[in-house]
This record gives sequence, C-alpha cells and structure tokens, in this order.
Amino acid sequence: MKKILTLIAATLGLAATAQAHQAWLEQADGKAAVLRFGEFAENLRETSPGLLDHFGKPAATLISAKGESPLTVTKAANGFVLSAGAGQGQSIAVEDAVFPLRTFKQGDKEITSWVWPAARYVTGFAAQQPKLALDVVPTGAAGEFQVLLKGQPLPKAKVAVAVQSGWGKEAHSDEQGKVRFDLPWKGQYVIEASHIDRNPGERAGASGAEKYDGINYVTTLSFVKADGAAPFPAGPAAAPAK
Repeated sequence: MKKILTLIAATLGLAATAQAHQAWLEQADGKAAVLRFGEFAENLRETSPGLLDHFGKPAATLISAKGESPLTVTKAANGFVLSAGAGQGQSIAVEDAVFPLRTFKQGDKEITSWVWPAARYVTGFAAQQPKLALDVVPTGAAGEFQVLLKGQPLPKAKVAVAVQSGWGKEAHSDEQGKVRFDLPWKGQYVIEASHIDRNPGERAGASGAEKYDGINYVTTLSFVKADGAAPFPAGPAAAPAK
C-alpha cells in the first residue's frame, strides 16, 4: 500500500511522501481497545522505548447513544491500552493534540510543524457525527465514508484503505468529502486520511505558547467486517525502530 504521509523524516511537517506511520485502534473480542502506532498493512507496531514515545498525551472518548464518556489511556510496551472497548453501536475516538513540534530546514528557511494523529474505531456502519479534528466516519451507505476537517466536509482528501495482508486501495474524496471503497475481505480494515494545513498558529505547550508554521493531520478509521472472502495471512511482524 502506498503510504500517504511521512511522520519520521526530515520533511516531517509539510511534505507528503511514500512512507508513513499511522495511529490506529484495534480491539480483540471482549477486550479493551488498544491504540497502535506503526504500519498496519506491514504488520509493524512501534514500541516503547522507541517511536511510541513520540506521543504526547493521547485522549480517548467512548461514544454511544447515551452520549460521550472519557476513557483512561495507559501506555504499554507496544501501544496505549484504553480502559474499555467499544460495544455494539458504540465507537471510540482518540487523538493527540500535543504531538511534539519539529523544526527542519526548507531551503534557507526553518520550518516548525507538528503532526496531529487521531484514530476512530467503529462497530457498525451507521452514519456518525464527527468528533476528531480530522475525522473519517461511516455515512450509512455500503462502503461509503466521509472525511471531515473541524466538522466540515473535506474535498479532495487523499484516502487509503488497507488490510493487514498488505492489500489496499487509494481514492480522493469528492466535493462532499465522501469516498467509497469495495471491501471484499473479512476481518479488520484501516482507512487513513491526511490533510496538510500550512497556516501558521500557536498552541499551548508545557513551557508556554508554542508557535508553528503548519500542521499535518493524519487520522484513521478502523473496523472489523464480519463477512467477505477469507483474507490472506499477514506477513511476519516487522521489527520496530529503536
């Protein structure tokens, strides 16, 4: 699967390239959800100590018909374990709004930017309202999803879908931010979308205000499809970075 965005590269802040890391949620039956970081389609899960430590403070929310409730997030060796999983009709949204800033050279100019990683997990395909800064949600139509930035449809967003065997496809959202994929396989899927915001701004940091030149929004939507063709097995687990 061709990746959307580089997180760990000299051009981290404002360039799209062929390599990318992503955050995604996965949930075993009857167990709490776990936020992973790495390459889902390449069976790569980063660890701590290691690239998992790039995260600042992920915040998680359980969303149900009764409303929203915060979940506790605990760092483990190979991911962030949430205090609960999503039941039928529920979803989970996680994002890290304080991922570390990074400064790099672009020509003769120094650029400071940051990645805003986010992830959503759903247990069904009913239409959902956006929650994350950059969000991908089901629309209720078969195989159709919508990309929204700050609650508004995002046209022409680059979107990719993958399963862990490495199968994947890419598309761009339409003027309503919608995109449609065939989902032939049984099992877990991860849909990834990204958006580069080149508007400078300021955020609150541990030691005061932090100025930046742009933001890379990277978000995923994960779900398990109960029917379909049996997927090819995942490749061997890739070694995490040290």
